[in-house]
Amino acid sequence: MTVEVTQLRRFLVAHNGYATRARTSKAEDVAREIRRLSAVQLDSISTVDRAHRLTLTSRLGWYKQGTVSRLLGEGRIFEYWAHEACLLPVEDYPLFKRRMAHLEKAHWWGRKRQDRETEKHVLDAIRERGALPSRAFEGRGQPGEMWSWKPAKRALEHLFAAGELAIAGRDGFQRVYDLPERVIPRELLDAPTPSEEAFRRAYVLRAIEGRGAITERGIAEHCRFRGGATAIRPLVDGLVEDGLVRRVAVDDGGPPVVVAAGVEVDGTASPGGVLVSPFDSLLWDKPFVERVFGFQPLIEVYKREHERIYGYYVLPFLLGDRFAGRADLKADRKEGVLRVKAFHVEPGVRPSKRLDEAFDRALARLARGIGLEQVER
Repeated sequence: MTVEVTQLRRFLVAHNGYATRARTSKAEDVAREIRRLSAVQLDSISTVDRAHRLTLTSRLGWYKQGTVSRLLGEGRIFEYWAHEACLLPVEDYPLFKRRMAHLEKAHWWGRKRQDRETEKHVLDAIRERGALPSRAFEGRGQPGEMWSWKPAKRALEHLFAAGELAIAGRDGFQRVYDLPERVIPRELLDAPTPSEEAFRRAYVLRAIEGRGAITERGIAEHCRFRGGATAIRPLVDGLVEDGLVRRVAVDDGGPPVVVAAGVEVDGTASPGGVLVSPFDSLLWDKPFVERVFGFQPLIEVYKREHERIYGYYVLPFLLGDRFAGRADLKADRKEGVLRVKAFHVEPGVRPSKRLDEAFDRALARLARGIGLEQVER
């Protein structure tokens, strides 16, 4: 079977379930959506709002501030290193115990564990006092707790990466660390650590189910597995043999996509528009996005100002099944205003009343979702 690129594009948009009308959601909806997507990326930049809230509100609309922190504390989701730092369905905690074993001696970014004495101090403090953010270890704390921020923060991050601490919530955007047994359901905490093969196979399947349709190269990127498509291919072969997934050829002659076995690669994209987080999982595999949508995702926050093309914090504007523009936005929380610093229409997209009205509606929904009262263009 071969599908057209147009079919694939519409399927991907439909699978992501973006909300093009105003919605209000509850904690159960947030937990369910994280489970459906398999991973929601976190990022500290708050120019508009945190990345995970932008990803979730683009699908769920408004939900109560503090919901994610409460879900973490209740052990209904968990935070860990997946594609990057991500919110994950708590059912997958046993799966990631293998990655915790990988990171036992070195952090996600490669920094080796060396300061076990500070780690012991940190663990003792959390054991005695309960869940704590890193700032609890800054400057003058309790008697005998006179160690500087950097060593304590490194200790907390190593313990978290190794699974010896878990994230019990967020204080602002600071992680709040606690003992895993006080956060993660006991049956998941006690589950056996999977073998390397079982971890990779299950994580590949999660990536396929969460993304809807994805190439083998995209799976490697999603899971942060080395070796690219070559390393992923035998895992997909095994899943195909077991009837869990299938490969689908695309009429542009590019690499096939992998989908869950019962999925038909077709769908109807809503004619409305939505502003998409630059850290949305739809955009993780940039060459694939360019291939299917004719759109090149760019994140320019890490560039110097004169090197930026579109702006500092830019959200792509998805209209129907095509990216129609890019909006450089900033949230002014003091004034309760979402400010549009610039809007760049994509090449080949003609300015029109439909485009303008759809963009206005998308801005209004975004503002509501992140708790702002008005939009200023």
